[in-house]
Amino acid sequence: MTGSKTAQRPLRVGLAGLGTVGGGTHAVLTRNASEIRRRAGRAVELAGLADLDQAKANSMAQAVVAAGQPAPKVYTDALAMAADPNIDVVVELIGGYGFAKSLVQAALANCKHVVTANKALLAVHGNELFTQAQGQGVSIGFEAAVAGGIPIIKALREGLTANRIEWVAGIINGTTNFILSEMRDKGLSFADVLAQAQRLGYAEADPTFDIEGVDAAHKITLLSAMAFGMPVKFEKAHIEGITKLQSQDIRYAEQLGYRIKLLGITKRRANGVELRVHPTLIPEKRLIANVEGAMNAVLVKGDAVGHTLYYGKGAGSEPTASAVVADLVDLARGLEAPAADRVPHLAFQPDQLSDLAVLPIAEIESGYYLRLRVADQPGVLADITRILADSGISIDAFIQREPAEGEDQTDVILLSHVCLERQMRLAISHIEQLATVLAPATVLRVETFA
Repeated sequence: MTGSKTAQRPLRVGLAGLGTVGGGTHAVLTRNASEIRRRAGRAVELAGLADLDQAKANSMAQAVVAAGQPAPKVYTDALAMAADPNIDVVVELIGGYGFAKSLVQAALANCKHVVTANKALLAVHGNELFTQAQGQGVSIGFEAAVAGGIPIIKALREGLTANRIEWVAGIINGTTNFILSEMRDKGLSFADVLAQAQRLGYAEADPTFDIEGVDAAHKITLLSAMAFGMPVKFEKAHIEGITKLQSQDIRYAEQLGYRIKLLGITKRRANGVELRVHPTLIPEKRLIANVEGAMNAVLVKGDAVGHTLYYGKGAGSEPTASAVVADLVDLARGLEAPAADRVPHLAFQPDQLSDLAVLPIAEIESGYYLRLRVADQPGVLADITRILADSGISIDAFIQREPAEGEDQTDVILLSHVCLERQMRLAISHIEQLATVLAPATVLRVETFA
């Protein structure tokens, strides 16, 4: 005999921040209410809206009613929403470290679950906030904080739990990937493409966090913590952006069969963990090297599964809202579940996190690309290769350009096999002392993902 399941009360959502992602979350929850209820086993209702723009909040509330759903309450103060007993979960889409942190802390203090897209907040203050949530028996969902609509958090926390993760590498900032794609396709300078990206809305008026690699570092910090079961350690990450990248290096990389991407990389090593963001040469035959425009991709290597690749839109209104709503559905499915039965924030049980050391950049292992401006005379390449050999570094490939007519200098481009960064730095210091080397070396790291 088959019985019907008793209807469960709705999950009541308070949405704080009605900008790009907040508007998308409102749209997805309203448009797909029936589908979401079928998946979650209960309704997921917008019970509260909070934004500095009260007219926008009121308009969105009216749209919810027009869709045949209960009217959400509009709050003039998001902290009041966080204290309202009629709200089960606060969705923080305000951004930044300031008021957003106060709001999340207030929600947790009132025993409310939190869902956020705020990677900066979690990368810097995540350890504190996860501990507070654990103490209150509630959860923080942050699928939307990394790679927009790509379910990489779910993959690391659940889908790949059988694996010992060896490394994670990702194109996790769409702005910089768009810029690098345009520089490669059109041969334009960084400054020209950045201006174009700002006109098209891919880059902010102040793009510093994107182009200097900080945004990608926030994200790879969270992925690293979940991959290896350690606290978030953003302050230990090595961060380089793309502002100094030259279009000629993109061309030389192409000639060698590589493409340059800004990657977030984290690797497990015997003596600690690598955690770094920088422009990287990748063999063009790798799938991740062919991710173009504003798209994101994350490559994960597990000992059992091997390589897995996650690709999609890393930003935007509804792609990011897709991830926000996925967290809400997870909460709706297990709303009455004991805290100990929920998926841990950082994939490992809180008492099983290991305080692994993050290695300084001098101790990482990588291949290297070197561009050297040298005098066009015999013996130059022999001197350079001798110094590299004396430093224990072997050469994988090189290009020696013919000098332009009438010039007495040219470029030499070298690719090395994998070595310790400190070995390479020492070798470069000796190379730059050669009288025939006319300018500081341009150095980029190389990852083959073999």
